[in-house]
Amino acid sequence: MKPLFLQGPSITVRLVLLALVSVLLMTLDHRQQLAEPVRQGLAAVVWPVQQAVSLPYEASQRLAEQLSGRQQLIDENRDLRRQYLLDQARLQRLRSLEEENQRLRDLLGSSGQLGETVLIAELLRVDLDPYSHLIQVDKGSHQEVTIGQAVLDAQGVMGQVDRVGPRAAMVRLITDPSHAIPVEVNRNGLRTIALGTGDLNRLELGSVPINADIRAGDLLVTSGLGGLFPRGYPVAEVERVVVDPGEPFARVTARPLAALDRSRKMVLVQGAALRGAADLPSPEELSAPPAAPAAGAPAQAPEALEAPVEPPQEEAP
Repeated sequence: MKPLFLQGPSITVRLVLLALVSVLLMTLDHRQQLAEPVRQGLAAVVWPVQQAVSLPYEASQRLAEQLSGRQQLIDENRDLRRQYLLDQARLQRLRSLEEENQRLRDLLGSSGQLGETVLIAELLRVDLDPYSHLIQVDKGSHQEVTIGQAVLDAQGVMGQVDRVGPRAAMVRLITDPSHAIPVEVNRNGLRTIALGTGDLNRLELGSVPINADIRAGDLLVTSGLGGLFPRGYPVAEVERVVVDPGEPFARVTARPLAALDRSRKMVLVQGAALRGAADLPSPEELSAPPAAPAAGAPAQAPEALEAPVEPPQEEAP
């Protein structure tokens, strides 16, 4: 039979013994690394569990970083493209200014300040009419776009605003058969007119004498005459000059510098030349006769002004 009451060590003694054993084991582990295999085994067992728990958090963090990084790249790319277009539009003046001679230095002081007001526009659609070269941009009268405003891309002049709506405008390209732009040869200042031919890769120069100093490779820039285009912007490069001794004028063709069939972003320029042209009298005003005198003012006929004055006659006694 089992005894009713078992006699053994007390709880205090057991606690002291367990404490001594724990201290002994910790000392041995600290000095001889006895429990290291046990810890490595437990870490190998627990590692997949830790990875499974942390996987959703790490995946969400990586996804958030990729999305934010992609959006940041898109924003930076858009800003850099806009800045590049603005810089290219301003740097176009440098090519013209490098080769200008002393005769034009007085005008370079004002043109070199780059005081034009520019507006970035984007292509909306292309007119499908094969007999006209028209494109539509996403800026209109709400953005202060006006008829006749010059349009450029990063390489040169594209055309000018032809019609304006509230939020869009139609631009007529320089190669349109009905378009003409005053230009000058950047090398020597020879002035002429570049006419559209209906071909996006070709312009013709009108009324160029056969003895004119122009040759292939010459740069054509806007002359600023007429007050529609600011002066000094690249337009085209002369490709071919054909001189026929039996003809009074040479046949000169040029290649437009602007990417007329590829540019999607462009610059609308409202230069000082355009603003100042509104203050100049028109040819009709210059050729009009002088205005009549105001009402109540004494009017003298030309005959009365030119008639000689007779001396007074003496009375007979």
